[in-house]
Amino acid sequence: MVRQRSQSVTLTDVARRAGVSVATASKALNARDEVAPATRRRVLEAAEELSFHPNALAKGLISGRTRTIGLLTDELGERFAFPVLLGIENALGNEQMCVLLCDARGDVIRRRHYIRTLLARQVDGFIILGDSNDIRPSLTRDIPVPVVYVYGESDDPNDLSVLADDAGGARLAVEHLVALGRRRIGHITGPETYRAARDRVTGLHSVLAEAGLPLAGGDPLYGEWSQRWGRHAGRMLLTADPDIDAVFCGNDQIATGVAETLLDLGRRIPDDVAIVGYDNWEVFAADCRPPLTTVDLNLQQLGATAVKQLFAALDGERAPGVIRQPCRLVVRESTGPVASLGAARAASRTDGFTQADRG
Repeated sequence: MVRQRSQSVTLTDVARRAGVSVATASKALNARDEVAPATRRRVLEAAEELSFHPNALAKGLISGRTRTIGLLTDELGERFAFPVLLGIENALGNEQMCVLLCDARGDVIRRRHYIRTLLARQVDGFIILGDSNDIRPSLTRDIPVPVVYVYGESDDPNDLSVLADDAGGARLAVEHLVALGRRRIGHITGPETYRAARDRVTGLHSVLAEAGLPLAGGDPLYGEWSQRWGRHAGRMLLTADPDIDAVFCGNDQIATGVAETLLDLGRRIPDDVAIVGYDNWEVFAADCRPPLTTVDLNLQQLGATAVKQLFAALDGERAPGVIRQPCRLVVRESTGPVASLGAARAASRTDGFTQADRG
């Protein structure tokens, strides 16, 4: 059967093909409960045969919704924003909804302008995208439609925020090292002013306490989120504790810098020292020597979860509070069991010297 072009097909055509009234056809296409299953199936088959697509504007006028979501961010250029945004767009696209993206760039006036603009477009709801998983001022009082915060926690406990579980991700990393038999575990991370850095230290300490282990080097080494800091702090940590056998790093850039220092000092990875990073940033994790075991924040899933929660709010199921999205551990060659250490060292000895002795 040759299908008619969708532009020429109306709801009346579908109703006529299915042998029902226009009202019944509308109810069937909108999944209303008062339509019998056999009737609904007949209407859906007729719509498929005619390539009928409901007019989105008309549906919006009937339902009071435009099937459009406003997405407001302060830092679109931030590396973590794009995976979250992709997860949001995919989840909305699966529901045939659109997203209007506005980047306020941290400017209060620009942010207020975009909120007014998006409300004028009659968006059904807002997703507020943060840039650091940290606490931010609530915007909900200025927005009369449902709002969900993602990768940034609203300071209003009545709002709903979806975050990456940084403390849980750190637990995954350190539990992995402990399970491998590592007992002298140090920690190098970014600025202490970052909530993510502090939360990861909390997860680290909790696992070490459960295992009855001290933190090698005495205290976490706070610094920059950079390879340069990783190189410098790696030397500091080895000076403070030469017997260290593992380093958990606050991000993959730091971990890559630590790996460079370890190799420069003749320490084998993972035979002598195992390394775990954080973020699963492919450009660093995959190119590190050796490739880096790291924690993935599941940022696309974070965006999808925010959309799911916004849909629930649109359906009247608003749930305030904080949802912490689990992370996952990606195991690569930079970690291995401590049991391999003795054999590896013995194999590397030549004329009474180890590779480390040879520099």
